[in-house]
Amino acid sequence: MKALARYGKEFGRYRLIDVPVPEIGDEDLLVKVGAATICGADMKHFRVDNGSDEFNSIRGHEFAGEIVKVGPKVTDWHVGQRVVSDNTGHVCGTCPACERADFLCCESKVNIGLDNNRWGGGFTKYAIIPGEILRIHRHAIWELPDWLPYEQAAAIEPLCNSYKAVAEQTHLKPGQDVVIIGAGPLGLYSVQVAKLMGAVNIVLVGLDADVNTRFKVAKQLGATHVVNGSQEDVVARCQEICGKDNLGLVIECSGANIALEQAINMVRPNAEIVRAGMGFKPLNFPINRITEWNISLIGHMAYDSTTWRNVLRLVDHKKVQLAPMITHRFGLSEWEKGFEAMAAKDAIKVVLTYDFDD
Repeated sequence: MKALARYGKEFGRYRLIDVPVPEIGDEDLLVKVGAATICGADMKHFRVDNGSDEFNSIRGHEFAGEIVKVGPKVTDWHVGQRVVSDNTGHVCGTCPACERADFLCCESKVNIGLDNNRWGGGFTKYAIIPGEILRIHRHAIWELPDWLPYEQAAAIEPLCNSYKAVAEQTHLKPGQDVVIIGAGPLGLYSVQVAKLMGAVNIVLVGLDADVNTRFKVAKQLGATHVVNGSQEDVVARCQEICGKDNLGLVIECSGANIALEQAINMVRPNAEIVRAGMGFKPLNFPINRITEWNISLIGHMAYDSTTWRNVLRLVDHKKVQLAPMITHRFGLSEWEKGFEAMAAKDAIKVVLTYDFDD
């Protein structure tokens, strides 16, 4: 079968390669991938060619499909079930995070479809769900409603991220305002969650590249205002929309240093800032205002089983929209077109499906 693989350690190129259909162990599951979506974590390796020939992993950690084979010791799952992965492949099971079932914060975690995993993700035909994770974390996969298309199921993982960031890690109350910085999937899903939570003003901050596609979808999903940070003074405009006294919550989804600085400067005393985005540059501005105004800066990572349970119930009862987030579809043979659409910000979520004969 064909698979989109990453090479190199820190950053490395992609190649479409031939790999054997994986053999499962006694406790493993084999899933035929119905759809996989491209994530921002995949994008950081696009257009990078470090010349490395060291195989890293088969990518694609946002995927859903059908169980087509189970090991002889598997009792909880069966052939024919439609499932979505939370992308957990390995955890230690004993650390403080695992004790809380917060498995994506385990220091020893290994993700399916991300770096250096031995199972392979969803950018191929078949993927393994390892029995070792299911012994510790039964909800490393979830069964899907029959009506839900695989492409929408594959796009649930970032919704879980946003649900935890907005609904579980803040004290947001109905009637409050929210500023969301970053118009990618995390930001747009955060708009939906904030609307569900009863926020009054839901302000999405993006850039010039977000205007044509992402701002339009944001308004469709519940954003009351959009702010173009390439053209407008973000702090002043957000304070104008919400009023200084009402600006008590910012969800920072971009990972950009300037966005965190803007968040700190716009909020009122005793506010909360959730940093959901990832950045890799050291801060170059003072953060004393966090202390002076008693601001809570909250780190965010992934989700837990409670998150998934609640999100899947929202999906099944059609309380959230997944379809508007999917803007592009390509066969795996055209994977580069999908990555190009993401890089240009023409796309929000790109779906890849297996389109080879083998």
